[in-house]
Amino acid sequence: METVELLKQRATERARQVVGPAEIEAYRCDGAVCLRGIFLPDEVELCRAGIAANMAAPSERANVASRPDDPGYFIEDFCNWQTNRSYHDFIFNSAAAAAAGLLMDCDAVRLFHDHLLVKEPNTRAKTPWHQDQPYYNIEGKQNCSVWAPMDKVARAATLEFIAGTHAGPWLMPRSFMSSEAMWFPEGSLADLPDIEADRSAFNIIGWELEPGDAVFFHMLALHAAAGVSTGRRRVLSIRFMGDDITHAPRRWRTSPHFPGLEEELPAGSPMVHPLFPVLWEKQAAPDNGSAHHQC
Repeated sequence: METVELLKQRATERARQVVGPAEIEAYRCDGAVCLRGIFLPDEVELCRAGIAANMAAPSERANVASRPDDPGYFIEDFCNWQTNRSYHDFIFNSAAAAAAGLLMDCDAVRLFHDHLLVKEPNTRAKTPWHQDQPYYNIEGKQNCSVWAPMDKVARAATLEFIAGTHAGPWLMPRSFMSSEAMWFPEGSLADLPDIEADRSAFNIIGWELEPGDAVFFHMLALHAAAGVSTGRRRVLSIRFMGDDITHAPRRWRTSPHFPGLEEELPAGSPMVHPLFPVLWEKQAAPDNGSAHHQC
């Protein structure tokens, strides 16, 4: 049986094969980068098994994000790695955390949470343009989300980004269904521009993806996704935290919600807690980075 340390070493080696200077620079400048083949075929099957188990028994945090009259079905669920063994092994043993650490240029990577996103065939529900971090209870710039599809995703149905928006500012988070300001008070943050009214005015990037590929992106990068037509789209997203992330308790219910955490971690504290285990730490190795150029 392989030891934990050997698994981590192999994961780091795989990450270094995929994450080079070009990928690091793309992440730094655009806030999003596609890593081809970051997950091995057996890891894809492991994640698919985890998704099947999750779909068969959604948690109390699960949310249906499509309307009743939608011919398809869009469901999301959060924070299941502790009860879903397949998720646990996929997250802990794959190269995802190591790749995130290289992209963030940090000393250690902690898990924030896992996020299931499944759109069944013929789902009309779109994922509107938004940033992720304003929905969360964390502050800091060293962060990374992984969008890992377990099915082929066409360019028309993929996750899209507006390059460079990870530099800020924070924009108003709204409910996907009703567009209500359910987090920050109305008017406290600027609203998003109407991107779909003139897509040519924005530097929109996105990739056709195969199982094993994944998009790594900053939590402030503006992103959106269309509905799906024929094929199913199963995605597990993994949220990672780097060195400068601190706890930012909110007066409202965050998404996802961590009830009682504010009693254990004061505002401004590092996210040192069993809910957020360290998955990767930098070791002495050749530097994959390069001199930074102006974005």
